[in-house]
Amino acid sequence: MAKPTRALVPQWAPPEGPDGAPVLVLGNSLGTTAMVWDSQIPIFRQHYRVLSFDLPGHAGSAALPGPYTLEELGSGVLAMLDTLSIERASYCGVSLGGMIGMWLASRAPSRITALGLVCTSAHLPPAAGWHSRAARVRVDGLSAISDQVVNRWFTPAYVAEAPAVPDAFQIALELTDPEGYAGCCEAIADMDLRADLGAISAPTLVMAGANDPATPPEHGDAIAECIPGASLQVIPGAAHLATVSNPDVVGHALAAHLRATTGPEQFWRAGR
Repeated sequence: MAKPTRALVPQWAPPEGPDGAPVLVLGNSLGTTAMVWDSQIPIFRQHYRVLSFDLPGHAGSAALPGPYTLEELGSGVLAMLDTLSIERASYCGVSLGGMIGMWLASRAPSRITALGLVCTSAHLPPAAGWHSRAARVRVDGLSAISDQVVNRWFTPAYVAEAPAVPDAFQIALELTDPEGYAGCCEAIADMDLRADLGAISAPTLVMAGANDPATPPEHGDAIAECIPGASLQVIPGAAHLATVSNPDVVGHALAAHLRATTGPEQFWRAGR
C-alpha cells in the first residue's frame, strides 16, 4: 500500500507589508533560512505582503522524520496559505524553494499568480548523491559537509570580498536539524518536474547564476524552454545564492517581473 501523503506545514513569519496588498511568498534553499532574501524583502514589501517560511528543521523549526517528498513540502505550503486565508499569491523561490514553487504552480495553478525561480532545477540527478548526503548528515551532522556546500554557494571572488557573509551562512547551515536537511535531500533525489512544466500558467521569470556549480544555467534554460511564455536571465558572476551575492540584480529583476504580472490596480490599492 502506498504511503499516504502528509502536508509538511512549514514554520512561517507573520506577513510584512501594506494591508490589503497582494501576497508574495518567499521560499528558501536547502540549508538556509529567510536570510537569503534579506536584501530583497525591503523592495518587495513596499507593494506586497511578504510571507517567508522555513523548510522542516531549518531556522529552529520542527523536523518530522524523513524521507520527505516534494509533494509533502508543497502541500505544506498550501496548508500554510489556507491557515492564513490566502487564496492567491505570487511566489519566488531559490533552489529547493524554486522546486516547491514549480510544484505549486503546476499542481495548484489557481493559487499562484506569478512565479520567480532563482538558481533552481526541475530535475537534479544523480539521486544516489542526494541519498548519500542524507545518510551522512544523519550520522555526522551538518558540520561534516558545510565547507563543501558553502563553497558552492559563493564564488571565490565574493568570498574574498565579503568573507563574513559565507561565514554567517555556514553557521546557519550547521544549526539546521540533520533530519530536516536529510529529508529535504531525499525530496530532491526523487524530484522530476520536467513533465509538469507545461502545465504552469503563471507568468514566470527564471534566473540562473552564470557560475553556479549546483544548478548551472542550462538547468534554468531547460525550465524556461518548457514553461509557456517564461523568460530566462543569467546573472554574471553569480554562484548558487545569487540573491545574496548579486542582490540588486535579482531584486530589481524580480520586482519588475512581479509588478508587470500583478497589475497596476493592485499596486494602487496597496498605497503606491
